[in-house]
Amino acid sequence: MVKIRFGPAGLGSVKDAIRNLEEFKALGLQACEIAFTYGAYIKHEKDAKEIGKAAKKLGIKLSIHAHYWINLNSKEKAKINASKKRILECCRVGEQLGAHRVVFHPGFYAGIDKETTYKNISEAILEMQKIIKEKKWKIRLAPETTGKVNVFGSIDEIAKLVKDTKCEFCIDFAHIRAREKHVDYNYIKQKFGAHKQWHVHFSGIIYGDKGEQKHKKTTKSEWSTLLKNLPKDKEIIIINESPDNVQDSVDGLKLASRH
Repeated sequence: MVKIRFGPAGLGSVKDAIRNLEEFKALGLQACEIAFTYGAYIKHEKDAKEIGKAAKKLGIKLSIHAHYWINLNSKEKAKINASKKRILECCRVGEQLGAHRVVFHPGFYAGIDKETTYKNISEAILEMQKIIKEKKWKIRLAPETTGKVNVFGSIDEIAKLVKDTKCEFCIDFAHIRAREKHVDYNYIKQKFGAHKQWHVHFSGIIYGDKGEQKHKKTTKSEWSTLLKNLPKDKEIIIINESPDNVQDSVDGLKLASRH
């Protein structure tokens, strides 16, 4: 039977982190993605280890969302190197936290053809994985499907990265809907069906011709459609990114108990 853990995107400040984790536990939530989107704000190893210890005790699986300003595809080597450094910093702190994976948006096309873009991004991931292995970290890299047509991260691109680099992945169903104007669940199952664990992002989304505009509150009908179409033989973590992500995660959990 499918095992789904629900949780919000965002843990809050270092000061409030353990109290927030306790609140999530009380609500029945079992996951949380820590937003390092503007930088790895947990600066001290002692704090990271205490938060990680509390999360483990409470049965909450942690993940990290890396910086928004990541681009592993650039004509400027310095920008690629800076992006790798940011992701690896998230990995370092994530390892202290006991987080399982670092989710990130891989990069932009920025006038570079798709084949070269893929080569640049896959090479960067392999280089980072080599460093992660050398440091004997357990944390994994998880590039995410993205929601804008001018940004690398289609279903096919992420699936190919997983196949070629053996990295993990994040399937963002809201982004896929914004990018493709619909969600082909059978195609996604075909592309990622061999993997026992799925890391998923989901929320309501407002989109236009060029894709994602912003996230919105997740409706119960949106939750029901997702839950009905998820595979039944996976361990799945669903991180909600709506403006009301804690309550939306609780709504998803309640609906899942009826499916």
